[in-house]
Amino acid sequence: QVQLVESGGGLVQPGGSLRLSCVASRSIFSTFTMNWYRQAPGKQRELVAWITSAGSINYADSVKGRFTIFRDNAKNTVYLGMNTLKPEDTAVYYCNALNVMGVEDYWGQGTQVTVSS
Repeated sequence: QVQLVESGGGLVQPGGSLRLSCVASRSIFSTFTMNWYRQAPGKQRELVAWITSAGSINYADSVKGRFTIFRDNAKNTVYLGMNTLKPEDTAVYYCNALNVMGVEDYWGQGTQVTVSS
């Protein structure tokens, strides 16, 4: 079965940094778009960053200049680097893989990021 395994969440002070990792099944990693979503309590799920199999990258306005998405094809892993973290970044972060036609996708279990002093 296809699996996405996330790690790297935790508690960090405002202004700090974290790096999230998502290890995906080899069968999908090379051809799927990889996305990072987040969802805070009482809020809609938000797409924060994504990278296509061709390397095209986009970010939500709320994280531009602070977050960086990148992938290591040899390790079937996509990362989300998060810098200058703010309390409003607190959320459960989810890794998602989506195929080019948008008809098949997979989700990780989520990892909690809490930004608080």
